[in-house]
Amino acid sequence: MMNRTQLKRSSILRMALAGTETMDQEEHGETFVFRAVKIAAVVALYWFVSITMVFLNNYLLDNKELDAPLFITFYQCLVTVGLCWVMQLLAKLCPTVIDFPSVKFDLKTSREVLPLSVVFISMITFNNLCLKYVGVAFYTVGRSLSTVFNVLLSYVILKQTTSLHALLCCGIILGGFWLGVDQEGVAGSLSWTGVFFGVLASAFVSLNAIYTKKVMPAVDGNIWKLSYYNNINACVLFLPLILLFGELDNLGSFSYLFDPVFWGMMTLGGVFGFAIGYVTGLQIKFTSPLTHNVSGTAKACAQTVIAVVYNSSSKSMLWWTSNLMVLGGSSAYTWVKSLEMKKTPVRDSPQDSAKEKLLP
Repeated sequence: MMNRTQLKRSSILRMALAGTETMDQEEHGETFVFRAVKIAAVVALYWFVSITMVFLNNYLLDNKELDAPLFITFYQCLVTVGLCWVMQLLAKLCPTVIDFPSVKFDLKTSREVLPLSVVFISMITFNNLCLKYVGVAFYTVGRSLSTVFNVLLSYVILKQTTSLHALLCCGIILGGFWLGVDQEGVAGSLSWTGVFFGVLASAFVSLNAIYTKKVMPAVDGNIWKLSYYNNINACVLFLPLILLFGELDNLGSFSYLFDPVFWGMMTLGGVFGFAIGYVTGLQIKFTSPLTHNVSGTAKACAQTVIAVVYNSSSKSMLWWTSNLMVLGGSSAYTWVKSLEMKKTPVRDSPQDSAKEKLLP
């Protein structure tokens, strides 16, 4: 059972990396309508979890009375560790229903994962800080440079070159980013602090993809084991940061500190943070890596529209153009890379790895 569990999880990761055909054996004998309904349900679940997670995090981080983004992120990591333990227990009790690897904490493995954990906490912290200062509407553009950093860091660190077509796609993304920043400034809603954190978040998303590839052998190529160790390390690393930035004092003066509704929302944020990793792998499994990226782009577009409508905002045509450039450039980059992968032997590349497991 253990070998089969690891095989299933690692096969999802391999599909995310290599773009292999999915679900061939499981779909054998199923009708087209049944497969279509099943795929639609999985995509809808991914959209629901991802969009809800973004709005929930924005709600928690936008609290004017509580300025403690590090503590909020720490608590979400703590919830993820707890859910890993719960899933392991349920997998033992119901092995035919729940498929989750058994993980026992090992100090040596934790040390091997530690470099990635430093990058990981930087990624999720800067991501949340970007969301805190720019809001959901500008979030897609504010954190849109991860693809550009993928190309840049792959060349600097791994000496991997990128095709002209892929570079042109990056140029479109950069153009959309600068146009979006300009239009936010024209509208008077630009937060340079949020833009700064968005750029840092994009850079650390790319670094996270590179380091994930490096430490995967330490966890037998299992994404759930990696998540377990990553979040345990993150919880430990966050504690001195919370003390250093004085967030305990902010928590002590927070009037809703003992409000069960507040802690319920905090816990729900952690649950969705855990769930995004599962539904991402599920969508890749039931569709394909390319379809997953297209779905993610469409989801980001819907997320932006929902945020604008919810906040009753009025955006200029150039503002919407910046979003379309970012989303269009990202989609085109994914399409170009998929064509290149079909023409050349499959290689593990940080650009195509399963990135942002805890990010929407």
